Amino acid sequence: MTTPPTALDVLRDTFGYSEFRPHQAEIVDAALAGRDVLAVMPTSAGKSICYQVPALALDGLTIVVSPLISLMADQVGALRQMGVAASYLNSTLSAGERADVLHGVSSGALRLVYVAPERLDDPAFVETATTRGVSLLAVDEAHCISQWGNDFRPSYQRIIDFLGTLPERPPVMALTATATRAVRKDIVGALGLVDPFVVVASFDRLNLSFAVQRPRGRSEKDRMLVAFCRQRAERSGIVYCSSRRAVEEICDELRDEGLLATRYHAGLTSEERERNQDDFLYDRARVMVATNAFGMGIDKSNVSYVVHYNLPLSLENYYQEAGRAGRDGTRADCLLLYSPGDVHTAEFLLSRSEPREGLSPEQVALLAERDAERLRQMVFYATTTECLRAHILRYFGEEAPAYCGSCGNCLTDFEETDATEDALKVVSCVARIAQRGRSAGAGMVVDVLRGSRGERVRQRGFDTLSTYGIMADASAAHVRAVIDELVFRDVLARVGGDYPTLALTASSGAFLRREAPWDEPFVLKVARGKPKSEREHAAPAKARAASDVSELDADGQGLYARLASLRGELAREQNVPAYIVFSNASLVDMCAKRPRTREEFLGVSGVGMKKAELYADAFLTEINR
Repeated sequence: MTTPPTALDVLRDTFGYSEFRPHQAEIVDAALAGRDVLAVMPTSAGKSICYQVPALALDGLTIVVSPLISLMADQVGALRQMGVAASYLNSTLSAGERADVLHGVSSGALRLVYVAPERLDDPAFVETATTRGVSLLAVDEAHCISQWGNDFRPSYQRIIDFLGTLPERPPVMALTATATRAVRKDIVGALGLVDPFVVVASFDRLNLSFAVQRPRGRSEKDRMLVAFCRQRAERSGIVYCSSRRAVEEICDELRDEGLLATRYHAGLTSEERERNQDDFLYDRARVMVATNAFGMGIDKSNVSYVVHYNLPLSLENYYQEAGRAGRDGTRADCLLLYSPGDVHTAEFLLSRSEPREGLSPEQVALLAERDAERLRQMVFYATTTECLRAHILRYFGEEAPAYCGSCGNCLTDFEETDATEDALKVVSCVARIAQRGRSAGAGMVVDVLRGSRGERVRQRGFDTLSTYGIMADASAAHVRAVIDELVFRDVLARVGGDYPTLALTASSGAFLRREAPWDEPFVLKVARGKPKSEREHAAPAKARAASDVSELDADGQGLYARLASLRGELAREQNVPAYIVFSNASLVDMCAKRPRTREEFLGVSGVGMKKAELYADAFLTEINR
């Protein structure tokens, strides 16, 4: 009798990894022991391994519920490259193709099947799954089941009904990248998880470098974006915009600059969206310019950067979207281009969002308040001078050191200046406008303080205020920076809908009177010069494995280029994306280890038995050359 493989056997022989990443082993062990699991793990932490390994170690069928058609195709394609019998059921299949999948399930030929939640209502699928027996039900993107999550899907609420139709309830594994405590509680209740093993992993992505740039106006923002993308012209990247119009304009601009860019938004036909997505996945286009309709479930591992051209609506959205860079563990850049005007656009988008079904007026008001607070926290991130990595981690409830040494703020020399007098002038100006029963946005306050002779200032009579022109020698950027800092510290607030205005807060009076805690100098940090290059890591380069092509020596980088070219040829022959053959991280590891034999080739990260069988000869020939 053949001894069934252990989880570590499956990990090594099928996936080509010698050991589990943090938390994976304990999640796999819990599933194999028949226990329900709730796993909250950031993008690239290896959530899919948590259910794929048990699927191959268990007898029977593993069902993975996912809302993401593109992710199903990506993951099934990657699994088949490893020799795993996997398939999917969703609306893209014809009736004949669905029948083939159901036959594969009933005959036992398929071990792992991805399904859209809507398929759980299909009587044919329910009957087939019931007859075959379900060993594990994995629910990916599990936050979609919660009305408090940032991507609620009513179809997810059918999952518990499907479980009720099965003669024997299998263990259930719920996985998501981001979930607050309230969302986690919702997931447990809505899926009926029984005494689940709960893992909330660290949100820290050490291979990602975060930066915020604050351009002055649209033209400077466009120049910054073009320069950033041009420096990475041979790498894959995503540029997120808040509107379809911006997507079109930015895509055209990047193309005009000679960059291989394509676009994705809901206004395109489904045929063009699919074509453009394929161009990006297959590296025919290097830059995808898109609204946030793109990317959820795209398993492209070699995305080297993500740029947010506009301000996201929340840090949850930002971290999820930025996290699509560096999925293979190689170093990647995440840049936010922040303009104060983006806040108005974000508030407009929130005010136009569709109301969620089945909520009471009190719940609707509570969600609106929550969304406003999330946006406020996003603005704090965009304007802080503290460590960006620490800011993100603390937002998600994780302790973090005040200095990471790799984000844009940690690499920038800031000069501390006493801006107390200027801050008092700004708050006084807002107070004088309020005394007249009027209100004004930040742009108007800047114009008043700098003594603008513009018609809008004179029409409102603001040129007669005692604060008119009292900061005539200050730049508009400096006054804006003071305003942003006052809002950050809750001395002023942005209020209103489409066109927010500055308003006094409960702290404003004490600030003007210089009462505690406002009796200390109001210190403003101002960037001095451009950010320095990233500081050396604590460990010397030779003491750790290379994690990026830039860390290889000249010979290694030359070999990487040849291996990447070979990978591209093999991918084109099979009509699959290059990263499906091998990730960038696997190529870097090959260049670092220089395997000479098939046995040594199996020691490369990401090389399992099937991939060694398929590719060892070709890659070893190139390496030995």
